[in-house]
Parts: sequence; structure tokens; C-alpha cells
Amino acid sequence: MTSILQVSHLSTWIQARKSEIRAVQGVDLRLEAGETLCLVGESGCGKSMTGLSIMGLLPAGGRIVSGSIRLNGRELVGLADSEMSKIRGNDIAMIFQNPISSLNPARTVGYQVSEPLRKHRGLGKRDALNRAEEALAVAGVPHPRERLSHYPHELSGGLRQRVMIAMALVCEPTVLIADEPTTALDVTIQYQILQLLENLKARLGMAVLLITHDMGVVARCADRVSVMYAGRLVESTKATTLFNGARHPYTRGLLASIPRTDHDSRQPLASIPGTPPDLGHLPPGCHFADRCFAQSSRCHRDEPELTGNDEHSLACWHPLDITAEQLIAPRHDGDTARRPAAEQLLDLRSVVKEFLPRRRSPLARRATVNAVSGVSLSISRGETFGLVGESGCGKTTLARMTVALDKPTAGDVIVTGESIVSLSGSKLRLKRRDIQIMYQDPYSSLDPRMRVGAILREPLMLQRVGDREEQEDAIARVLAEVGLDIGTVDRYPRELSGGQRQRVGLARALILKPRLIVADEPVSALDVSIRSQVLNLMKEVQATHGLSYLVISHDLTVIRYLADRVGVMYLGKLVETGGSEDIYLRPVHPYTASLIRGILIPDPARERSKPDVAITGEVPSAIDPPSGCRFRTRCPRAAAICAGEEPSLRSFGEGHMAACHFPLSSPTEVEIAVG
Repeated sequence: MTSILQVSHLSTWIQARKSEIRAVQGVDLRLEAGETLCLVGESGCGKSMTGLSIMGLLPAGGRIVSGSIRLNGRELVGLADSEMSKIRGNDIAMIFQNPISSLNPARTVGYQVSEPLRKHRGLGKRDALNRAEEALAVAGVPHPRERLSHYPHELSGGLRQRVMIAMALVCEPTVLIADEPTTALDVTIQYQILQLLENLKARLGMAVLLITHDMGVVARCADRVSVMYAGRLVESTKATTLFNGARHPYTRGLLASIPRTDHDSRQPLASIPGTPPDLGHLPPGCHFADRCFAQSSRCHRDEPELTGNDEHSLACWHPLDITAEQLIAPRHDGDTARRPAAEQLLDLRSVVKEFLPRRRSPLARRATVNAVSGVSLSISRGETFGLVGESGCGKTTLARMTVALDKPTAGDVIVTGESIVSLSGSKLRLKRRDIQIMYQDPYSSLDPRMRVGAILREPLMLQRVGDREEQEDAIARVLAEVGLDIGTVDRYPRELSGGQRQRVGLARALILKPRLIVADEPVSALDVSIRSQVLNLMKEVQATHGLSYLVISHDLTVIRYLADRVGVMYLGKLVETGGSEDIYLRPVHPYTASLIRGILIPDPARERSKPDVAITGEVPSAIDPPSGCRFRTRCPRAAAICAGEEPSLRSFGEGHMAACHFPLSSPTEVEIAVG
């Protein structure tokens, strides 16, 4: 079989201010028609730069220093940009990682999707828009004609990603490069996007280079897998071989670091120690040696070459023949099984939050956003409550009310026995010692103008805790507790890795010795290996301090590992709540069951044989939610009663509640009306 895309000995360097970053070093790849090759590895390993090198879209200072890129036999390295612009979007296209920053905010969807047709196929405006409408429909965008006149900010994350797919495929390219196409998407939208790519690949006969750090995505889509580390390929083989017989310590570490729904939550996640090296100052020998448990003196002296054949090749002096379980870190000291105490730290009572339009108008009532509608939940000392649901369901709004960043429209928020809804000024400031928050993106939530020491001292100063010497002692203690060196106090957030920034975020939340931490997507922006380090750290800190967590995540495997109890939200309402085991093993609401089925399993055989996710479509607007059961417009079990009558929460066992007219199992006799 002739390769559509052949990359040989590709090396791409980027000239930075103080060093030359060797982002890609001697990479070999090939793509056949109708094949999906997954390129995996941690952030900064060179995956995206490989894709950008193929597209000829290198950043300022970047250049291909050696190697060849051949597309259908034509050499792309050295082509003038005018020639490459005829190929980009026509013969080869790319789906970028972040659609909101990749789409032009000043241009309509119709203009952007039709632009490749006008440029490469010479179509007029009307014909191009008609074809753009067809492409949007193929990409699964509902009401495609209406979307042509919309701007990117008017679309949800899932719809923006579909627009990116439509734009990339409108000219039916032979090669598609998809760079993290499902990162930060909800489990249901992620599943739909991957299914869409598979269907389009089969229909158009494309070759797909899928760049990702999500091994569940690899298990779902990949025919072959190439693993990158520090700019080099370290292992390359078929997907089934990789999951069942990976031999490089780095690959095995990535696989072992994945949270799974069947993982014993009392056992810490496996993790790869340390962080990837600086590509501007690479160490001699094997670049993974400093993090590898199988290292020897040779690894620090000589760099291994990628050897083997098309079936399986790897670059390692000490390839493995061990099981992944041998990489798992030792147990925590003591019994880590949590036993929530009777003391109640948080009690949300029928909380409602509506966002009203800023200006009064005849349409003001219709424009009200019903973000949270009558949610009640409680969290005890030492307990972790996980909150899951798709984007826009009200999870973050609920978190902001919990820490008094937003006031509820109705209902009450009780923290350690005291309502915080009416508190203000010094009383609210003092109460915030008990409740702290970890944000989703530590880079944007940490002040880039402040050093870490100043960031950690700020809450101590605001709360008037201790003198300067006592504050410095507290900072040193909390840095040691989250695994950071004391020298970190003199560094700015931009000088830290993603995992280090998230540790600083946790340290800032811990510095006041709170009793409850609200963690909003605490690891969604982290690589799988760094993510497992942070999750293990959160549990260790909880065991040490008796902390309670309210953890919000769209990653259901993270919630399974952390949470004692789980609440499932849909369009502002809790539709199911119960113990972690009940929710994951015995879900009764169709929405919960669809979320669970949508979890990507890091096992190709199991992932590709499981039934399709039943849930389809987008979450309805919170401005005008459906009558009756809000999930009915997407529910495969919906009937007439679902439109006319809102279901109340009913008992399905001890501590297990769900609101559904047609549950997946029979309720107990107890019924509880909420709100």
C-alpha cells in the first residue's frame, strides 16, 4: 500500500530568546488511505509542532532544519508559502485544538466554512455558502442554514468544534490532522465528535493523524500509535499491541496513569515522577532517563535510536516485559478508606440562581438564564462530593455560590452551620477561611505579575494571619506539603509547568487551613501523568487535614477516583445523586447511564465493542428550558407525561435518589419531593 503522507527524519527547531528549542528531532511517520495514526505524549513533547511542520504553519523563529515531508509523492519541505497555501485546506487540512481561538470572531460561520471553497475551488459566494451548509449538516451541526449567519461566540464548545471539522473537510482533503479535537469537551460531545470523524473518514477515504494525550481516544480510534517524548519518537506500533504489550517505560507509565472506573479508590494512581525536560536544554543520553525506574548509567550517556520494524519499533536500552501494575506507586500510609463524619460542613437548600438581563425590556422575562433551579445537597467532614454533567448545566454557578462569589436568587447556603447568603464585609471575609476554591486553569487564575511567594502570602495578609515571619513559615510548610521546593517562592507562574501551577493553586487553597475546598475541573488541563500526581496529592492532603471537597469535573473517571458521593446535574437540576458505586454500577436515570457509557475505556477491544451512546444533540438553552422533564428532548425513553409533569426525586436505595418517570430500575417506596 502506497503512503499518502510520508514524513522522514523530520527535525524542527525554534529560535527562542536565550536558546534554540529542538521541538521535533528525527521523526518518521507514514499514513495510508483510510488509516488513523495517533500521535501521543505529554504536553511539550512535540506532537502539535509535528502537525504544524507538516502544514507549514510554524511559529515565528521556527524552521525545518532537516528531513522530508511528502504528500502523495510531492515534497512539501522547501515549498514557497504561495504553493503551500494551495495545498493547505485543499489536499491536507487541520482541526486545531482550541476552536474559540482558531475561529475568527469577526467573521460569520458561513464566511469561514465557505472560504476554502472560494479559494481552492473558485466557487461564487452563493454556491460556496450552499456547500458550506451541506458541510455543516454532515458535521452534525443542527439547523445548518441558521448557523451560517452566527458568529463563533454564539455557539457552544461542541458546535464550535463541529464548525472547525466542517471547515477542515469542506474541500474533502486526503489527509486530516486533528490536534486534540476533543480536549475539554463533555463526554457525550466527545463521543459524538469521535464518531463523526470515524464516519467521515470512512466516507471520504481520508488518512487521519490524530494528536492527543487521551489514551481512551487512542483506544477508540487508532489503527497505529506513535509515542513522542521530548521531541523524539520512543515507540511505534499497532494500537492493539500498544495497549497489550507496550515495552517502553514511558509508554507503560502513560497507560498505568489513566484513572479507570474499576480502579480501587483506596489505591493511589500510578504516576510518572518528575516532568518532561526543557526542549531548549536537553540532557545527554535518553531524555526520559531522569524519570525512568529502569535507568542505567548507559541511559544517561548514550541516546537510543528507534529500532525495529513496521510492526513494532522503540528507542530504549531496557525495554520492558513487565505488567503495568508494577509501575503503581505504594499505598498511602494507613487506611485511606474514607469514613465521612456526621458533622455537616455544607448544606445547600433549594438553591436557585437566575441571571437577569442588564436592561429591562419586553423580552426580559424570556431572556432570564435559569442557571440553577432548586438544587439541594450536603457535604460532611472528610467527604468528597463529585458533581458531573455537561457544560452549561450549572455546575460552576453552583460552585461560585458555595464560596460566596455569587448570591443565590433563592434558597440558602449553609457553611459550618451558618448561612453565608446574607454575610458581607469582614464577616464574609472571615467565613472564607473555611471555604476555598481551586480553579480550572491555574495559569489564568494566578496573577502573572506576582511571584509565587506573594501569591501565597496574599490570603494570609487579607485575613491578618500572623506576622511576616509566621507567614513565611506557613508558606514553606504548605509548599513542602504540595511537593514544591522552597525556591518556587521566587518564580512567576509563567516559569512553572502546568502541574506545578496546579500545585500552587492547591497550596493557595490550603494556606488558610480551610475545612472545605471547591475544586472546579482541577486537572482538566493536565497531561495524564501529571494529572495522576495531582489527584494523588489531593487525596493525601485530604487524609492529613480531614478536608472535604466539592469536586466538579466532566471527566467521570476523575470523579470515580475522588468522590464518595456523586451528583449528576442537567440543565440546572440534580437528576440523580448517590454513592459513587451506585452511580457508576447501578445508574437509574437515562442521562446518567448515557454519561457512564460515554466514558472512553483504554482498551481497544472493549471500547470498540461497546454499544453506542444513546444520548444525542446539544443541551437545550437555559433561557427557555423544556417543560416537564428537562432531559426529555434528548431521552430515548421519553413519553407524553415527561412533557407535562416534572419528575420529583425518588429513592432507589439508601442515599440513592433520581428524578425520572421511566427509570432504569424500580424505585423504593420512599419518595421525596425537592424544590
